[in-house]
Amino acid sequence: MLFMVIERFADNDMVPVYRRVRDAGRALPAGLRYVDSWVEPNFARCFQLMETDDLRLLQEWVLSWRGCGVTFEIVPVVSSAETRAVVAPFLDM
Repeated sequence: MLFMVIERFADNDMVPVYRRVRDAGRALPAGLRYVDSWVEPNFARCFQLMETDDLRLLQEWVLSWRGCGVTFEIVPVVSSAETRAVVAPFLDM
């Protein structure tokens, strides 16, 4: 399953998070895969696409970031290609 993880940086300060990633890596539990990410120009939020079949791995990963000045919102998402396949039978109704 795919998840859009929306990170919000305290005071729009992403430096502590980037410093931690530089020094220690993403530290993902086995079974949680980082796909890609995008950052708003004002550094307020980062959007990370993650993949896992075990939601507990996302919980474990979020807990490992406590105290770093970042909060998380996790949104399950479906790819556009998969959505097109679901919608296709309804297009000609």
